[in-house]
Amino acid sequence: MKSFKLLLILTFIATHLFAQEEKTDIKLTKMLAELAKGFNGDVGMYVKNLKTGKTASFNADTIFPTASMVKVPITCGILNKIEKGELSYQAQLTYRDSLLYAGEDILGSFKDGEKIWLSKVLMLMITTSDNTASLWSQSLAGTGTAINELMEQNGLKYTRVNSRTPGRESNRKQYGWGQTTPREMATLLTLIRDGKMISPAASERIYRNLIRIYFDKEALSEIPPYVQAASKSGAVDEARSEVVLVNAPHGDYVFCIATKNQKDTSWTHTNEGTTLIRKLSKTLWHYFEPKSDWKPADGMEKYY
Repeated sequence: MKSFKLLLILTFIATHLFAQEEKTDIKLTKMLAELAKGFNGDVGMYVKNLKTGKTASFNADTIFPTASMVKVPITCGILNKIEKGELSYQAQLTYRDSLLYAGEDILGSFKDGEKIWLSKVLMLMITTSDNTASLWSQSLAGTGTAINELMEQNGLKYTRVNSRTPGRESNRKQYGWGQTTPREMATLLTLIRDGKMISPAASERIYRNLIRIYFDKEALSEIPPYVQAASKSGAVDEARSEVVLVNAPHGDYVFCIATKNQKDTSWTHTNEGTTLIRKLSKTLWHYFEPKSDWKPADGMEKYY
């Protein structure tokens, strides 16, 4: 309890230090701290109302594993190649067995020599989080090295691809495939929404893929299905995360939540990390849309 109170004090100190750079929503900041209270692991959260510019945060600048959220920087890397004329969105590719990442991926079920459009590879990477498609895309983008340079060029200092990237072996051991902070991942989605990632056209193409997510049982389950939201989630045993940009009726808002060192490593709907993601999403929807009486339909549990 004492350590939590100290963390809460430090959070408010940090909030006031950055007050000149960002307008802080004090009430929402307190709500984030309450949500994090008692969590068995490390958690970071960042929220920004894109209409008012007000923000709320909790460990927002701490580095966390991206897990599959890394696929957003990877897709940016591919679109960067396309905008430079080095790849074509309509290119027909040839799948090889050597590309296989064992699992339940759709692309991984292809036979050696089968053809697929690059546009479909990118769709599978984001929409169904296909790992085989993602590793193939990472290679086509110029490896993690080129993707990391693009992130650096856009002011993202901690968002990096680690796996299969020379010189980042120690980071991979600590964070896995990729790493980021809640603030930076939310910023990346905002850059995409605003047409500032690579080019307006590239940003729009990326955003269109991000609004077609198969995995919608966590943060997206607490947002009405008739409200558009761009998102990407990630999960490994000890870490769960999600970044979401909601095109809400009364103004867009973006948030990212990430965990690490979770004691609960289960893969059930009641996992402590994914439960916290849902709680945060629900809290934010009703905070920014207080007159909304929407709630998930009775019986939705059987679809999770």
